[in-house]
Amino acid sequence: MEKVIEVSNVRKKYALYNRKIDKVREAFSVRRRKYHDDFEALKGISFSVNKGECVGIIGLNGSGKSTLLKILADVIKPTQGQINVRGTVSALLELGAGFNPEYTGMENIYLTTMLMGFSRSETDSKLQDILEFADIGRFIDQPVKNYSSGMFVRLAFSIAIAVEPDILLIDEALSVGDVFFQQKCYNKIREFAQKSTVIIVSHDLNAITKFCQRVILLNQGILIYDGEPRSGVTEYYKIKQGEINNRITQSSTFVIDRSKYRVPTAENYSGHMDVMITGYYYQIGNAPFETYCEAGNKIVFQILVKSNRKIENVIIGDINELSKNEISDIMYQFLESC
Repeated sequence: MEKVIEVSNVRKKYALYNRKIDKVREAFSVRRRKYHDDFEALKGISFSVNKGECVGIIGLNGSGKSTLLKILADVIKPTQGQINVRGTVSALLELGAGFNPEYTGMENIYLTTMLMGFSRSETDSKLQDILEFADIGRFIDQPVKNYSSGMFVRLAFSIAIAVEPDILLIDEALSVGDVFFQQKCYNKIREFAQKSTVIIVSHDLNAITKFCQRVILLNQGILIYDGEPRSGVTEYYKIKQGEINNRITQSSTFVIDRSKYRVPTAENYSGHMDVMITGYYYQIGNAPFETYCEAGNKIVFQILVKSNRKIENVIIGDINELSKNEISDIMYQFLESC
């Protein structure tokens, strides 16, 4: 197989300054005094990607995923190591990255393609496909600073695929689009991956297992898994559960007040009941078991679980991995069942 991306012992170190003035003080220090702390986002990452592969990169927040993608896109340089990328690259990184907010959508199409090396006539030949896929209508002639996040990603993704790059890099950008446009994008990615290479950074693990043939798992800047997607997702949840367990273990104030929990009624139970929810509690704002939620309210949701058999490698999903819409649906269904 032809390798289009080769990453060898790549490290990326950032200088963290507590105050802006410290950077100036360090630059003019006669004694070369250090005024910053070093943070190593990537710690010797090595892997390769073959032509035509669709690869997902997953990991907890702060694991180095976005840093790695920026290095592959040549947005930032590694502190150490070698990167070899063969072919044209189109990157969908931060929302609206590369767009001039004062320009219209149409003007940004020509600006972006020009920066990628396309002539005006080449862009003209792809313009209709871009407009049809983005489907933002008359807003294409409005300044992009007035766009919603969904309109931003529609236009950015449409441009990214229309230029037909050899390698497409996507970093979480699709998470802001509506579900119908997301499905439209993933269908296009599936079609695109048959002839080109796609690398996706995402917290949407369902999409990762569905569309990627391979998963790379990062944790604290270290590559700890590279292989089959479902096994990679399992390893991810093990790390996630370990983080949750550590937080509980390190908390000296973790005490269960059983009196505040409500007990589910008999009709709420089903199945073999080897594992049962024996109590639940939720709080909206400062009000326990409130049935009305306003924008900005903090929601606390707790359950007590009893297992009647031994279970190894317990994995519990974290609500932080869910979108706002998914959380809303879960809370609505939960309140309805209560």
